[in-house]
Amino acid sequence: MKNATAEGTALITGASSGIGATYADRLAERGYDLVLVARDATRMEALAQRLAADHGVKVDVLPADLTDRAQLDSVIARLESDASISLLVNNAGMSLHGGLLDNDTAAIDRILSLNITAPSLLARAAGNAFAARGAGAIVNIASVLALAPEMFDGVYSGTKAYLLNLSLSLANQLRDRGVHVQAVLPGATRTEIWERSGKDVDAFPDGFVMEVGDLVDAALVGFDRQEGVTIPPLADEALYLAYDAARVALHPHLSRNQVADRYLEPISA
Repeated sequence: MKNATAEGTALITGASSGIGATYADRLAERGYDLVLVARDATRMEALAQRLAADHGVKVDVLPADLTDRAQLDSVIARLESDASISLLVNNAGMSLHGGLLDNDTAAIDRILSLNITAPSLLARAAGNAFAARGAGAIVNIASVLALAPEMFDGVYSGTKAYLLNLSLSLANQLRDRGVHVQAVLPGATRTEIWERSGKDVDAFPDGFVMEVGDLVDAALVGFDRQEGVTIPPLADEALYLAYDAARVALHPHLSRNQVADRYLEPISA
């Protein structure tokens, strides 16, 4: 087993299954050493042994519940102290059983902690470490629901819209410091998140659900192309480019010292 690779080390959250485990497989194949982060140590150990045997890379397992601040801090400390880490894949996330009105305070707290607080603090640690070295990359796994909040639960889609905003802002701050930031926006993907949130992935119409290997392979093509936003299921890229151009065109009009004319006239009775 090698002590280090030319690619460096990738730290992947939510690495015990689904998108995270598939990223681990694909990045090991590319020659990255790995730090796997998730709650399920047993599954990660099995994955680590297979990837080390198959690809000859070094794989560390770092069990952590990222909603627990002390355990999150241990992952942050690894990002800050391990100079071999060159890539952060912020993948850990969860969905709710039902929506905002169907859940108690603890459930809402947990999804916000896992989907917003944890990736933000990890991206902060990685961004500072990578910028200091002038190289590195951050991949944030968001969702197409960041662009479609009306389709499903607004809490989950809101957390993914936050990750998209965070990614766009970080990319702007870090691109001149040698750090690439990519937001990946999957559509419905066949992973365990559906079962965990009480949903039946097979209830979707035919052609609606992407296989996880296809999703990650496409995301890595976008990564290689240095895309800031990668939407694997979107066939017509012009649709997103038009949306993004319209969004950016709003910028100079969003803050003025005068109220827009349309708000100056009261509505007639």
